[in-house]
Amino acid sequence: MKTFNRIALVVAVLGVLGACSQKSSMDPAQQTGAAPALPGARNFLVPPMQVPVFAGWSAGQAPKVAAGLKIEKIASGLMHPRQLYALPNGDILVVESNGPGTEPVTTPKQLIANKIKGLSGKGAKGGNRITLLRPTGQPGEWQKFVYVEHLHSPFGVQLIGDTLYVANTDAIVRFPYVAGATKITAPAVEFTDLPATINHHWTKALVASPDGRKLYVGVGSNSNITENGIDQEYRRATVLEVDVASAGSRIYASGIRNPTGLQIEPHTGTLWAVANERDEIGADLVPDYLTSVREGGFYGWPYSYFGQHVDTRVSPQRPDLVAKAITPDYALGSHVAALGLLFSDTNALPAKFQNGAFVSEHGSWDRSPLSGYAVVHVAFAQGRPVGKPEPVVYGFHSDDESKLYGAPVGLAQDKDGALLIADDVGNAVWRVTAAGAP
Repeated sequence: MKTFNRIALVVAVLGVLGACSQKSSMDPAQQTGAAPALPGARNFLVPPMQVPVFAGWSAGQAPKVAAGLKIEKIASGLMHPRQLYALPNGDILVVESNGPGTEPVTTPKQLIANKIKGLSGKGAKGGNRITLLRPTGQPGEWQKFVYVEHLHSPFGVQLIGDTLYVANTDAIVRFPYVAGATKITAPAVEFTDLPATINHHWTKALVASPDGRKLYVGVGSNSNITENGIDQEYRRATVLEVDVASAGSRIYASGIRNPTGLQIEPHTGTLWAVANERDEIGADLVPDYLTSVREGGFYGWPYSYFGQHVDTRVSPQRPDLVAKAITPDYALGSHVAALGLLFSDTNALPAKFQNGAFVSEHGSWDRSPLSGYAVVHVAFAQGRPVGKPEPVVYGFHSDDESKLYGAPVGLAQDKDGALLIADDVGNAVWRVTAAGAP
């Protein structure tokens, strides 16, 4: 009876929302690059929602790839794999995680949104662990070992020397690293705490500086536009810089609503991020983005978006901060939910996918037609993005947008140059190479 009631509730909600659904009026290509088209903002009593229902991958089914590529599954049966990290010896770490479930429901709108988004499979329980994958040298799935357990909504991972740092939702913890070991038995040691109240955005992206002296942490906001109160946004919507020697931290950059992927651009040594922007002002607002992250820079949230476009919903207004807001370098499209970032100079893909950034787009929940649900490549020249995003992997949902098979999140490159993709809805890891490559 409970199951029936739940289904009835969801069907009823979908019917109501379907009556007020909002379709995009723009070609997605108009909203990518350095100067995206930005229409006027709209306001809604209930935000339009469109979420494909979880179906998972059937036997032999896989995402689609661009011409000249091939894809294979190297791991399955995982528990919500979110991040990937390549170790120096060729092993791959898979972070299996989801949110801690501690965010309070404060409005009917939020309750409805949570119900709808839950249908997609994106809210599945995470493993709170790290699994190690080891290549076998043969086609098919790699060896799989439970590497670290009993974590607390982990996301970012970094190895510095013989110490492995893991960003739980509330703290960075550290473990001793031994090359070749298939399990860490030592207990976690807390390194430094991280903002954790409410946890509207729970993920904590992590990357080390090239010299290993600093860790950069992406900390998302506790709300869409401060509806939980500005006091709940202390050290949120920021990139924090943590000193490895002392564990002390400071705000490196601010006003980035949800910096979910951090990487160092290899030619310039500059810190870059992908970020998820705000919701509920239209299918074509606001574009998520890829940007360099300047020390001391302010990127607008919550007072403005994509530079100095004022969000009139925020009170009080802060024109002094809007005047300082930095325009992001490169728009990726509205509501694509960019989560993963990987710079790659050389790899096992064709030439057009060299020297640039791969970005995973987890996919929209409040837009029609759907956006994201793909891995794209953004070419770079002289340390800057150029051109339009090039699709690399797609086909994570059915053509009629009703079923969701998977959704891409973390990215890594293996020792042979293949692109690896964590799929947290399909509970798999995919490996992409040029067609004909081993």
